Amino acid sequence: MHQLVVPIGYMGSGSSVITDLVSEFRGYEARNDTFEYVFLHCPNGVFDLEDKLLIGNNALRSDEALHSFLNTMRQLYDKKWWWVGDYQQRVGVEFWDCTKTYIKKLVQYTPTYYWYMQENTNIQMFFKLAWKRIVSLLTFHKVNLKKPLLYSPMWISFIQPDEFYEISRVYIQQILKLMGIMEQSIILDQLLLPHNLYRVDHYFGDELRAIVVSRDPRDVFIINKYIWSKQNMPVPYPTDVKKFCGFYKGLRESEKYTQSNKVLRIHFEDLVYDYENSVNQILKFLNLDSSFHTLKKTYFLPERSINNTQLFQNERYKEETKIITDNLSDYLYPFPYARVPVESQTF
Repeated sequence: MHQLVVPIGYMGSGSSVITDLVSEFRGYEARNDTFEYVFLHCPNGVFDLEDKLLIGNNALRSDEALHSFLNTMRQLYDKKWWWVGDYQQRVGVEFWDCTKTYIKKLVQYTPTYYWYMQENTNIQMFFKLAWKRIVSLLTFHKVNLKKPLLYSPMWISFIQPDEFYEISRVYIQQILKLMGIMEQSIILDQLLLPHNLYRVDHYFGDELRAIVVSRDPRDVFIINKYIWSKQNMPVPYPTDVKKFCGFYKGLRESEKYTQSNKVLRIHFEDLVYDYENSVNQILKFLNLDSSFHTLKKTYFLPERSINNTQLFQNERYKEETKIITDNLSDYLYPFPYARVPVESQTF
């Protein structure tokens, strides 16, 4: 098995630079560019399944967890026009079979009784219940059709942590094989998030190389509010500067820090202002030497990306910049020199 490189960021922190840079290394490919694979950390993904089955579990909780997971994976597989979906094409047609096998291994009991979540009604259920009632009345209660349920049977699991992680590792490895990790090293953007990196040693072996990119929040705020919004791009942060500070601080403080040797942390700005040392740091992390950097500055151009830094030096952002400087001092980057970028060249 070759390496799995996962670029990770804090919403607008520039993590796609890792996809661009590592794609310049011989033997590394981002087959779907910066497409974000979310099946691990999305709501009702693998990590939610872990929490539900291993923390405060009970029969009903496990049934909900397993069915919710399968339904979500089906959507990721089927929904061609959902920007995080279409796994049938982006992963492979075998993704769904692997997922069903994964669930089958996790389910321990399938009782014949049911619970209230299975009785929840929708339009289809309404007509089935009405028909059941009609048949009962017409036969003077001699014929009672089976009670319609949203799904059947229940899936119950009281699986132990070691077994859950082992089954999950096999599942993830199967998916990685579908994406070509046996042939070459692959780059999967945002397969993980900073907030669930503490889990990685349970799920991955030495193949994982997660690279977390942070960025000066002053630039993050300005590029969100004044650059991306004008381009009709999604803006994930509040545009009120005080609310931004609270939001950003909460985002960073909610992260459960990990010391895993599978994780490298780097500043976006280091790749611009200290390019050679930063590239060497990443090469070392991947156990490569400089000879592997065969397409140097083909996809990532620090001379161009410098226009995405120090936006806060513009005089018209002075007041908002001061508020961020005062409230988020722990996250500011120590720039080696000051420069005012040409905003029209910011992207």
